[in-house]
Amino acid sequence: MIRTGDQVGYEGAIYALQKQNGATIHPGGRTALALLGKAHYLEFATKNVVVFGAKGERLPSWFVKHDWGVTVDYYSSSFLPPDLGMTDAEIKSFTIKVSGVVRALMECLYLAPEKQELVECYEFMEGLNNLRPNQVQELLEKCDSVKVKRLFLYMAEKAGHSWFTHLNLDNVDLGNGKRSIVKNGAYVDKYQITIPKELKEHGK
Repeated sequence: MIRTGDQVGYEGAIYALQKQNGATIHPGGRTALALLGKAHYLEFATKNVVVFGAKGERLPSWFVKHDWGVTVDYYSSSFLPPDLGMTDAEIKSFTIKVSGVVRALMECLYLAPEKQELVECYEFMEGLNNLRPNQVQELLEKCDSVKVKRLFLYMAEKAGHSWFTHLNLDNVDLGNGKRSIVKNGAYVDKYQITIPKELKEHGK
C-alpha cells in the first residue's frame, strides 16, 4: 500500500521484504558502504544498487518488474551466513538491515574483479581503521570464499591497520594452492594470489 503522492524507492521495497516476508535480502557491497557513509567520494545517487540475498532466495516478480529509478544488481550467495555482520540503516522514516562495513567490503571482494574494481575495494579498506578485531575475526572464520579472505587480509595488511595485528589467522581457512584473481597481474607470495599490478603498486 502506497499513500497518494508518496514515491517508494527500492529501499522501501526491501523494507517490505524484510519485515513482511522475513527475507534476508539486503543492500550490500558498495551500496551498503554508501548508505553507511563510508564511500564519501562515490556519487551517492548511483544508478546501480547492489543487493544480496541468501543462496536460492529470489526477488519477487513485483520487485523485478517495477521501475525503481535505478538498476538493481541482485546476487544470491552463501559465502557468508545470512545474518552475520549486518547493521541497521535509517532511510527517511524507516530502518532496514544492510551489510555492516566488514561484510560489505567482503561482498565487494566477492564480486571482484568482474563486477567491482579491486583498487576501489582497497580504497574502501584504507578508510576502515577503526574496525573491531573480534568482528572481523568472526566474519573471516565463517566466510566460505578463499578468494575473499585472501584479498581481505592482503588489503588489511597493506593498509597497515592496527586491528590486523590482533587477528588470529590460525583459525582462518585460507585454502591451498595459488589463486589467480586476474591474468598477467602481480603475484603476492604470502597470500598466493595474482592481483592487478596497479593494486600492488597503489600507495607506493
